[in-house]
Amino acid sequence: MMNEPVYGQQLLYQADPGYVHHVRAVRERLQEVGRHCMNRRVRIQTLAGHVHEGVIVNIDATHLYLSVSADESARQWPNPLQQAYAYNNVILPLVLYELLVITLMYT
Repeated sequence: MMNEPVYGQQLLYQADPGYVHHVRAVRERLQEVGRHCMNRRVRIQTLAGHVHEGVIVNIDATHLYLSVSADESARQWPNPLQQAYAYNNVILPLVLYELLVITLMYT
């Protein structure tokens, strides 16, 4: 069993069952929203305060994949090698539990 103590190991952290339930519910809701907005332009704000605009191209159990312009990607994470390549868009994987706000943009 997973919860049985193993000789020579010390449990350092175990999430509260209520917290686990809440995180799973939030993840499922974000997956639902992401699927509903697939291939649509959105603005996403993370818990860290980063704001990204792009098109949701995929979503799985842990990440939302956002296609952003290479210009936005360079503003967030400057890459001196990026100028050597002619990328129009970059796929940005965002961790579901770090998302704070998703706004559908009508353009």
